[in-house]
Amino acid sequence: MEYIKGFTFGWMSRKGDFKKPEAKKSLKLLKERTGIDHVIIALAALQDTAHTTEIDFTGEHMVDDGELIDMITYAQSLGLKVILKPTVNCKDGTWRAHINFFDVDVPCEPKWSEWFQSYTAYQLHYAEIAEKTNCVMYIIGCEMVQAERREREWRNLIQEVRKVYRGPITYNTDKYQEGNVKWWDAVDIISSSGYYPIDDWDNQLDRIENILQQWNKPFFFAEAGCPSRTGSSFVPNDWGLKGEANVKEQENYYQVMFAKTKERAWVKGFGLWDWSALLYDENEASNDKGYGVYGKPAEKVIKDFYSSI
Repeated sequence: MEYIKGFTFGWMSRKGDFKKPEAKKSLKLLKERTGIDHVIIALAALQDTAHTTEIDFTGEHMVDDGELIDMITYAQSLGLKVILKPTVNCKDGTWRAHINFFDVDVPCEPKWSEWFQSYTAYQLHYAEIAEKTNCVMYIIGCEMVQAERREREWRNLIQEVRKVYRGPITYNTDKYQEGNVKWWDAVDIISSSGYYPIDDWDNQLDRIENILQQWNKPFFFAEAGCPSRTGSSFVPNDWGLKGEANVKEQENYYQVMFAKTKERAWVKGFGLWDWSALLYDENEASNDKGYGVYGKPAEKVIKDFYSSI
């Protein structure tokens, strides 16, 4: 597997956002500023709560198929390889890791079978687009911690996706969960979200390496990154952490993360989190507290690292 010099692009983009000239300008800047060769286009369908079973991937909260295909084609015209990542959020703000139902069906209660029926329709829709547009990888889910125990349903989903998409498939498990997925043999590549504390990378990489030995599959971090705010380098997964804007702390986090992972040949890349389709004003970069690196010192750290691979 080639090293993935990647970035996640377009998260939470709404219908019409990819049609705006600023979106293509943003993608072009992403390649120029960070030196990526892969882009992960991430989509966010919606269900009402963590305990409802209908997934909406056609509303105003999603870019439409035409603009998505056009953006994929544009990315490829820039020389980028595209990975498609359709995931799901809860409308009430609950993190998708908490989507959950009874393991034994109960009359009049929502059921795993109903949820997976809706989720499979969602995944098949975008798997067909991934095949049509020659995407180089397809990510069938992200950080679905409670759902991961439903091994039979995930295996069935993967089988259905393989009927319409011929490329490699991965699943993006959450941080610390790499050893809890029992169906890694069903995918081609193992991936996880690498939001690990700045002072704990060695321990976590040792742990992940031990887990990977039983599967004999390539691995990359489908997500990784750190907000630019004081304290975030120790809890990079906490997007709601209170703190002052601190671009130096974000820069330092990237330096450490890259230094630690470069020592491990089995880490085959990143889909860094994240680069918006509609960027903030670069003049305001030093005041931005988010994961974005546009106009911040971390931007150069990423380009230097990717250029060294």
